[in-house]
Amino acid sequence: MSAQTLPAQESRLPDGALHASSGAVSSVADQITVDLAEDGIVEVTLPPNTVVRSPEARAAAAAVCAVADGRRLPLLLTVTGVLSVTNDARLGYTNSVVVSACALLGESPVDRVIAHYLLRARSDSVPARFFTSEAEARDWLIEHHRES
Repeated sequence: MSAQTLPAQESRLPDGALHASSGAVSSVADQITVDLAEDGIVEVTLPPNTVVRSPEARAAAAAVCAVADGRRLPLLLTVTGVLSVTNDARLGYTNSVVVSACALLGESPVDRVIAHYLLRARSDSVPARFFTSEAEARDWLIEHHRES
């Protein structure tokens, strides 16, 4: 399973929902997916071969808040193939109040570096960890979400 294939279409945000926080976000924002899976995990997939900047991060964070609908939910953030994340974007991703736990998913050593760069800015009150296995990441998220 991957964030791109989950969940059913009706739980995806409507087209344009990523533009809620800014009227002028680049096409990278159009490629970021935000889904709520059947197991209650919010899945955010950053597009490979892109640089993620602040406007895209803010738009994705707004979409996560909309999906969470006032609840604190676990987040699976897929960073596979992302070229880089700007410092402002990093702060946007790691300061969410609706995230109960955050698992970052990647495949390569570069993905690990980007994930740890994101993790450096996170709040100590939100458990977060890097994984190369989606199944392990999901299990960890479900375990840590119950504790929050």
